[in-house]
Amino acid sequence: MTVDADRYCLAIDLGTGGPKVGFVTLSGRMVWSTHREVKTEFLPHGGAEQDASVWWDVIRDAVRAGVNSGQVDASRVSAVSVTGQWASTVPVDANGVPVGPCVMWMDTRGGKHVRDRIGGPAVGYAPRAILSFIRKTGGAPSTTGADPIGHMLYLQHDVPEVHRAARWYLEPVDYLSMRFTGVAAASHASMTGAWLTDNRALDRMSYDDGLIKLVGLDAGKLPPLVPTGSVVGTVHSSVARELGLPDRVQVVTGTPDLHTGACGAGAVTDYQTHMAISTTSWISCPVAKKKTDAIRQIATVPGLSPERYLVADNHDTSGLAFQWLRDNVVTGLDFNALTALAADSPAGSGGVIFTPWLQGERSPIDDRNARGGFHNLSINTTKGDIVRATLEGVAYNDRWLHEAVEKFTGRRLDPIRIVGGGAQSDLWCQIHADVMDRTIERIAQPYFAQLKGAAIFAGLGLGAVARDDVRGLVELDTTFTPNADARAAYDELYAEFPGIYKAQKDMFKRLNRKKRS
Repeated sequence: MTVDADRYCLAIDLGTGGPKVGFVTLSGRMVWSTHREVKTEFLPHGGAEQDASVWWDVIRDAVRAGVNSGQVDASRVSAVSVTGQWASTVPVDANGVPVGPCVMWMDTRGGKHVRDRIGGPAVGYAPRAILSFIRKTGGAPSTTGADPIGHMLYLQHDVPEVHRAARWYLEPVDYLSMRFTGVAAASHASMTGAWLTDNRALDRMSYDDGLIKLVGLDAGKLPPLVPTGSVVGTVHSSVARELGLPDRVQVVTGTPDLHTGACGAGAVTDYQTHMAISTTSWISCPVAKKKTDAIRQIATVPGLSPERYLVADNHDTSGLAFQWLRDNVVTGLDFNALTALAADSPAGSGGVIFTPWLQGERSPIDDRNARGGFHNLSINTTKGDIVRATLEGVAYNDRWLHEAVEKFTGRRLDPIRIVGGGAQSDLWCQIHADVMDRTIERIAQPYFAQLKGAAIFAGLGLGAVARDDVRGLVELDTTFTPNADARAAYDELYAEFPGIYKAQKDMFKRLNRKKRS
């Protein structure tokens, strides 16, 4: 083992709700952490924005708080690693200072421009366009505009003053790396959501001219590419002095939360599987080859190094469904109280099925019009049944996805390491084990998986951690094995779950398509 356990990483996990900031050893041991909230501004016509300058302000405050906490020896900090939300777009000037708000991953104002360029009859795309994107990248820009191509076209056509002022269009993780270093840089991993790199050759440090021309982007505003996991630069001396960091702290390439989730779970070699129950949810593992299932919206994307890929997929509402329940349905209780209420309901929630498609779905069905619901309610349904059905509905959705991922990879994926805030619930972890009939391994401190994963990723990039050692570095909290008695109830209800979508998809389209246009 090559780990230098005394060296620290300043790890930043920029979630949609705001950044987590932590000092973590390069082996993944948490030393100090905090979370700061940031609000999203929702605007007419599908707009969603955050002030990227606020991110930088609250992160600097958090770093200083950590340095002054008495728990952190700042002299041991040797790396900065940024992870978090992706497929958002920050327009910045040549110094890395924002010239407009960050256009968030759910912003759809550029959809018209995407459809004008590549829209058509083949599942919403012009046939040649979709084939070109999938062949080269493994995926394609959303015709809703909810990704960087849509964002950049929106700024280019509808906010020309921001477009003129912008030197670079950066992913949030690359923006923060630039604030530390002054260097504009991106990687195949951080630019995954832009679908502009030829992912058949991950060692090629350039964007694809044909794809750029196809969508009509200004290529000069795309940041230079460097290898995933490499060092972007060192923390600028003025920033280091302000934050109380030592000189020559190295900043590694920013990464999506998918990648640091894999590191934080200790799932970094082929077919080692992890699942997130965060605001959204996904199931992923490293693989050796590029592959796409366009029907189920599963693809491999550039992975943790230029030699590997990661399986990518997504559920839009996972932990968010439980938050929605708390805020709008069974109000006045915190998450612990809600979980205790659910524990009083039997497996299967008295026959109630919850479908968690509260803001559409992506994988294994791609339907922005889909919506959630409670099914098979009766006069005997209790609050506990409603709460437990919400937890079980997310697990049914994860089983549906996991079955698709196993077909995609051609093998049984078991055990599954679980990360994210939702994984803090013993009950929810056990429900997943029972519903999915898979062993669920919960890592210690699953809420901080991405922070710890960002530090391990930095350790890999700096050569302080060997890839083969990562799984052993990640401490497990509890292992959950399937309960045969509960599985019988869940199998009966899950058998109805995909059919509920099939029976209702035309209704979803009728009721929600106009609201999205």
